[in-house]
Amino acid sequence: MTENIRYNIRRILLISAGAVLYAINLNSFVHAAGLFPGGFTGVALLLQEIAAQFLGINVPFSVLLLVMNSIPAVISWKFIGRKFTVYSGIMILLSSILTDVFPVINVTDDLLLSVIFGGIFNGISVSLCLLADATSGGTDFIAIFISQKTGRDAWNYIFAGNCIVLVIAGILFGWNRALYSIIFQFVSTQVLNFIYQKYQKSTLFIITDNHEEVYALVNRLTNHDATIFKGKGCYRNQDKTLLYTVVSSQETHHLVKEIKKIDPDSFINILATKNLYGKFFHKPND
Repeated sequence: MTENIRYNIRRILLISAGAVLYAINLNSFVHAAGLFPGGFTGVALLLQEIAAQFLGINVPFSVLLLVMNSIPAVISWKFIGRKFTVYSGIMILLSSILTDVFPVINVTDDLLLSVIFGGIFNGISVSLCLLADATSGGTDFIAIFISQKTGRDAWNYIFAGNCIVLVIAGILFGWNRALYSIIFQFVSTQVLNFIYQKYQKSTLFIITDNHEEVYALVNRLTNHDATIFKGKGCYRNQDKTLLYTVVSSQETHHLVKEIKKIDPDSFINILATKNLYGKFFHKPND
């Protein structure tokens, strides 16, 4: 089995797991608490409830979600990546159908537990899609597009935009549901930021006696450059070489592991990079 086939199978499995978890979460914690999740899912649920309560029309969730995702999908196809869009389409289609098919399950009557665990599972399901180089659609398309163009993490901005939808929900259906939905979205965003770190950056200070091999490794694995500083170790008064580089936080663990194979005695300091100004390579979506 070729590496490409294994990679595609991995993507399908992650997307399928994400879709199943997404649908179960909507039909359990989200439904039990009457929440409005973030993104187009929240908008679809809001429109679905407006149609049911004010117009007496039962609109399938899958129809609303697929229609709303049509324009972002076209933008993704043109600007982000075609395979990326196809796999994202699989996630959108599968999760929307499963949401209509799966039964509603009341896991707990505790509203706060539903909000917290619903947010956790929502963050995990979206992260699974992103780890498969796909997305759950809607505002995720927008967030990735912004992140690729600006190099900044856009999830917190999406969270702020979702609050506008919740204001409408609060006016129509009560502020308790809207405020609990904000907690749900906050928990989901934090889980997402913790698991998916592609657009977060880490600064590495690497003291090594094999700086040429380590630099070649950094460049090969991350496609990033590095800067060499010459110094002197104070304890033994020996000449030292410091390699400085900034990489995606998602790449850090594997990179450090490979550096230690080259130089087990290397000393590596990792710092979270909050802001970075200058050129930074992001692996393009396929």
